[in-house]
Amino acid sequence: MKEFNRSSPNAVVFAMASLFLVSAILVSKGYYKGISWFIIPTTTPLAWTSDHTSPDFSSYKEQRRKRDHESISNMPKHRDEKLAKLEADLATARALIREATKKVNQTKKSFLEDADYVPQGEVYKNAYAFHWSYLLMERVFRIFVYEEGEPPIFHNGPCKSIYSTEGMFLSFMETDIHFRTWDPDEAHVYFLPFSVVMMVKYLFDPIIRDKAVLQRTVVDYVQTISHKYPHWNRSLGADHFMLSCHDWGPRATWYVPQLYYNSIRVLCNANTSEHFNPKKDASFPEINLKTGQISSLTGGSPLSDRKTLAFFAGQRHGRIRQVLFHHWKEKDRDVKVYETLPKEISYEKMLRTSRFCLCPSGHEVASPRVVEAIYAECVPVLISQQYVPPFSDVLNWESFAVSVSVEEIPKLKEILLGISLVQYENLRRNVKLVQRHFVLNDPPKGYDVFHMILHSIWLRRLNVRISA
Repeated sequence: MKEFNRSSPNAVVFAMASLFLVSAILVSKGYYKGISWFIIPTTTPLAWTSDHTSPDFSSYKEQRRKRDHESISNMPKHRDEKLAKLEADLATARALIREATKKVNQTKKSFLEDADYVPQGEVYKNAYAFHWSYLLMERVFRIFVYEEGEPPIFHNGPCKSIYSTEGMFLSFMETDIHFRTWDPDEAHVYFLPFSVVMMVKYLFDPIIRDKAVLQRTVVDYVQTISHKYPHWNRSLGADHFMLSCHDWGPRATWYVPQLYYNSIRVLCNANTSEHFNPKKDASFPEINLKTGQISSLTGGSPLSDRKTLAFFAGQRHGRIRQVLFHHWKEKDRDVKVYETLPKEISYEKMLRTSRFCLCPSGHEVASPRVVEAIYAECVPVLISQQYVPPFSDVLNWESFAVSVSVEEIPKLKEILLGISLVQYENLRRNVKLVQRHFVLNDPPKGYDVFHMILHSIWLRRLNVRISA
């Protein structure tokens, strides 16, 4: 993808130019209404905040809204030409993507396509619109990473363990030369490069258990960048984003209301019951890199070797797993559920030789087992409540995963046996198709997990309009 943009920049330029008239008509006639795939509001996003309330400031929310509106009203009235240009570029992108969303069944090849990959098939909600949006992101999107803060708390994260996606993203952003800009006036979004995992590791005392260390660190950092740069105050944080895979990632945003209500929060723990707002927040996958290596993680056995109907092994964390263990722990030869896997049984082999891999939520909704299943070409079975799966703006999860409610756990075997062989083969084929979107590459490659995270942020930035 990057090679395409460098070697054939005129293709995208011509495409944008050829459709600019269309976009201008769309803008002038107000055809920004009624979109169902990308949620791009007609009103300025600065006028809205999350409908969810925080347990810490439920009485504070309306007061904060009024204060934010007053802040906007009292801002200097002079026009910011650089910001105006950025917003004009985004308006053009919105119009082009809206036009593409009308072509759900588009099958002819786009003259924008590169040699690497063209999204197609039922694994996407709208493959053509996703393709357009992704190419526009590759061409236009720029990210400013605040340089304030020192490792290990900032600009650094774990690249091994269940929190590895957080560390890998931080690492990639530090070295990126395509999306990253060092000129904040050229940026569409601003990254707050703190690691909640590293805060907990280095600042949290497990004996004292003072979680206020999160508050002090995040509040101090936002105060620092908001006093040094104009961009936070200009948008009230709406064009800024943070990213965390730690269970306490959402908690880290509680202490700065504008970060909580306005900013883009990219979280593994994407739980709507804990105030995750899919309109402005993004879900990304939890990937457990046990050794830190990112190669040779994908691949599974053919259907003929998949003798186990369903498999799970894990700790008794959370209410959902309690129910799963009650009904299925070591009780069925086809549905193999273990709390402690016997030493003679290989976890990886079980993933590769099972038809369905159970992915119940633990203490929090996210689980690395979803990606483990996808890597092993095993159809994931999501057992959760209020969980927003990663990249669900563009991916059609029903085409490659099975969802089972907590109430349906007693009927788990019946549900899975009710899926015909033809349906199963289609699900598994689609699992293999979406693998590329969950794979970590170093350096990153087009459409991989790093680029999919960026695309989720790109879509949410398109939801935001900042007055110049």
